[in-house]
Amino acid sequence: MPRMLRIVLALLIPTASPPLSHHTDTMIKIIKASDRLKAATKVNMLIFGPSGVGKTTLARTLNPATTLFVDLEAGTLAIQDWPGDVIDVRATAQEFGRFPWEIARALALYIGGHDPSDSAGNYSKPNYDAVLEAFKDINLQKYDTIFVDSITVASRECFKWAEKQPEAVSEKTGKPDTRGAYGILKKEMMRWTTHLQHCNKSVIMVGILNREEDDLKRVTWSPQVEGAATGRELPGIFDQVMTLQNFKAEDATQYRALVCQQQNPWGYPAKDRSGCLEVIEAPDLGALLVKIREGKRVDTTIITTLPKQ
Repeated sequence: MPRMLRIVLALLIPTASPPLSHHTDTMIKIIKASDRLKAATKVNMLIFGPSGVGKTTLARTLNPATTLFVDLEAGTLAIQDWPGDVIDVRATAQEFGRFPWEIARALALYIGGHDPSDSAGNYSKPNYDAVLEAFKDINLQKYDTIFVDSITVASRECFKWAEKQPEAVSEKTGKPDTRGAYGILKKEMMRWTTHLQHCNKSVIMVGILNREEDDLKRVTWSPQVEGAATGRELPGIFDQVMTLQNFKAEDATQYRALVCQQQNPWGYPAKDRSGCLEVIEAPDLGALLVKIREGKRVDTTIITTLPKQ
């Protein structure tokens, strides 16, 4: 092997880790197109909407037999007659005497499995083995969709936990360091959502949408989550970002719809990596999952020219 290549490999593979060649019982596999197309596509959605628009009720459009509802809001009044399974994060936290954020993080670890790159952290194999016992009554095999209500409350609970960490206290004065707490918040929230995104199930999170108006009466919309940086970066993790909003038809009829494309006339947060959704879609998550998995793109024409000046 050329000396330069040996140096590059040494930098890429730390000496603390065994060489890949030592894993004789495993091999690197390529997922063939035929296998990929046969598998059920998991879809990760982040849905925002103003308070009261009915984000929680979207769970009613999912198959209750295969959906796990993760309740961080401590309130399932909107789905009280929905026959699906619910885990109450706050009640579980009280039972174990822990922060709700610690339960939410442990649940993400249980759902997504351990992270091989995390040897001793929150998503490590030892921690995963520990949460297996705590969540043993949750049969993950029966679920193909995890519905999280809501990412807004998750960020609040995460911030409460972050404020109590040593890094959120000034070493000089011993007083709370808000900047340190927000740094922990961003790291924790990005890690949590990314870990859930990489699990083998569809993950749907909902959150509150803020309406902001400046001095010039210009309106902008932004996610309601703790920490401005966290709010800016979270949508980039998800395949699908949508806004649930109320609209009025030409005959003045009120209706709800999901805004699904980034280029929309209202400036709502939206993104469609699947390319299968129209600008607005009916608020039926079950139907949307089917539509995305069918893979019939609506943006088949790729424009590679600029408009004439």
